[in-house]
Amino acid sequence: MARIDELRLIAKVARMYYGQGLRQTEIMERLNVSQSTISRLLKKAEVEGIVRITVAVPSGTHPELEEALQSHYALKEVIVVDCIDDEAQIARDLGAAAAFYMETTLRPGDVIGISSWSAALLAMVDAMHPSQRCAGARVVQILGGIGNPAAEVHATHVTRRLANLIGGTATLLPAPGVLGTVEAKQVMQEDQYVRQACELFGVVSVALVGIGAIEPSHLLTLSGNVFSGAELKELGERGAVGDICLRFFDGAGMPVVSPLNERVIGMSLEELRKVSRVVGVAGGRRKLAAIRGALAGKWINVLITDRLTASQLLESSTAANGAGRVAQVSRKR
Repeated sequence: MARIDELRLIAKVARMYYGQGLRQTEIMERLNVSQSTISRLLKKAEVEGIVRITVAVPSGTHPELEEALQSHYALKEVIVVDCIDDEAQIARDLGAAAAFYMETTLRPGDVIGISSWSAALLAMVDAMHPSQRCAGARVVQILGGIGNPAAEVHATHVTRRLANLIGGTATLLPAPGVLGTVEAKQVMQEDQYVRQACELFGVVSVALVGIGAIEPSHLLTLSGNVFSGAELKELGERGAVGDICLRFFDGAGMPVVSPLNERVIGMSLEELRKVSRVVGVAGGRRKLAAIRGALAGKWINVLITDRLTASQLLESSTAANGAGRVAQVSRKR
């Protein structure tokens, strides 16, 4: 415990700083002590219990849940959003959260890859505010955006709108996400503009991706960039639980090796792995297994999801760990 005169000085400095709102330089001038002493006394005020700092968490925010997910899955950041249990509303709410995240984290010179067929990413660009803070950034489609004309406008809108909002330039990937044959894909890849877009995959610094379940979303189905029911059944039999950019993985996050990969025009999982920041925007009951698989495979390192999904991701992993420990004990016996 400090001497009474030091405690008296600590209390005086703490009241001036926290109670009166004075800056450290102002306190230094009033008390004729150095700024380093002021800083040391303020730290000691916490140690001695003279100052107790509490954080009042606003309603609707979930920092403890975010921190638990971030720690458990070794993520750079997690954003958990309060949503009602409705798929369309979840996409809108997650999109709004993703919009704020991108507005506050994008930097000039970023090369932003964005998936074409995500309702949440469509909601994101519709919720973003214009800013010239990232002038010079580039936005590139990382999954083919050509499909049913009724839906194709969404894929083009996502890429161009994001580029316009941040004062950047857009590079479209003028090809379907899924081709009918390997030969058709090979021909399409010879196109000058398709090749130019694909060459940018290697310099993407931020990737914005949806996480798809085996059962495709309404938007993806509408686009026509889907595999047949028989092909999806085959993927399920191989253990697939979800996809990013139509590249499928299993529950452990391992890529599902399939000839179907050879018909997709878009960023591969191997290319995605090299991107420093991969932001997965997804939630809802239908996508729980897919999100868990994406986290297990470390295909994303930033997750924006809803509260119910976040809680289930933690509960399922805790239950799995518990079962693993029980099995180990049983084997030892």
